[in-house]
Amino acid sequence: MAEHPHAVLVRRGFDAFSSGDMDTLRGMMAADATHHVPGSHPLSGDFKGQDAIIDMYRRLGEETAGTMRVALMNVLVDGRGHVVAVHRFTAERQGRRMDEVGCIVFRIVGDKITDLDECVENIDRSNEFWS
Repeated sequence: MAEHPHAVLVRRGFDAFSSGDMDTLRGMMAADATHHVPGSHPLSGDFKGQDAIIDMYRRLGEETAGTMRVALMNVLVDGRGHVVAVHRFTAERQGRRMDEVGCIVFRIVGDKITDLDECVENIDRSNEFWS
């Protein structure tokens, strides 16, 4: 049985993110997509629109001096436009190391990602890492 198209889309997005292919990511998102990043650190908040999201991704790479890695562990779909992608996030920043599991809840309309709600394993550790 073939994988659900929404799962395929999310897997393709993780591949593009991991290879730094921001043009592909931009093409997968609706123009007014929003990525919600939890926490109370400089890279948390709501990033609305393709440009703001891509710029936030660029900043993640800069802040971690290119050490950030996201390994997709599992993709779950509901067939109604929601996808949960579970991943392992590793990075180094200012002498600190992060290694934890997180997820992103995607909302997909048609063939475009419209909303990304990020969840982290330990919000206090995430705040400390990014602050």
